[in-house]
Amino acid sequence: MKELNGRELADYVKARQAHQVKALRSRKKWAKLAIFYDNDSPVIAKYMSLKQRYGEDIGVAVDVIRLTASDAEEKLRAAAEDDTVTGIIVQLPLAECDMKILDLIPLKKDVDGLRGETDTATAMAIHWLLTSYGVELPEKKIAIVGRGKLVGAPLERMWRESNYDVTVFAKGSNLDELVNYDVVVTATGVPGLIKSRMLKLGAVVVDAGTASEGGVIKGDLDDEARERDDLTLTPKIGGVGPLTVTMLFEHVLQAAE
Repeated sequence: MKELNGRELADYVKARQAHQVKALRSRKKWAKLAIFYDNDSPVIAKYMSLKQRYGEDIGVAVDVIRLTASDAEEKLRAAAEDDTVTGIIVQLPLAECDMKILDLIPLKKDVDGLRGETDTATAMAIHWLLTSYGVELPEKKIAIVGRGKLVGAPLERMWRESNYDVTVFAKGSNLDELVNYDVVVTATGVPGLIKSRMLKLGAVVVDAGTASEGGVIKGDLDDEARERDDLTLTPKIGGVGPLTVTMLFEHVLQAAE
């Protein structure tokens, strides 16, 4: 098995971002990220803690704010009007708040592309990961499993605009047909959904799915597929996640400029 190691790429960019933060401060500019959430899922908690730690490492302030259905609009409007906040994200999925609150994020502070008007950090991280490892996407048949707001939908839009050969497998699709594709990106949050038999010889697989099962965070890819030597895969830990956080802070720093 060959690995698509997002952590190695993220560490390289992280060092550059730390220098960028110092340069901003020398010009009396500061970056600050506000993270809003209303879901107590352990997956949500893990990703928020990763973002907090990353912010501390490069010198960017990160505020984590709990929402309820009754105060979500008020808190988001306050962050939108706060000049010290340069980036806003709402950690999905939401448990009780209406998705309409995403529209309250100003476009210039929408560092995760949640409004659907810019590419999401996760979609850009996947594209960056593949191209950095020399995967020639224009020459491949690409399958995207899932059409979620953070991964599937924006990735489909991004790659179709580049005229790539992309097929989306939504709920109810015959996943056995994945065996006909060179590159498979999956982000459904269904542990073990993608079986070894569904993947062609030499396929490239990006597992961006996350779910909590028995307190353990698992991806969409079945463990049996990870035993194959012919596949190029993201690792269980350190694949898309680290690069997504890196790309998110790249947008926060751009907003601070």
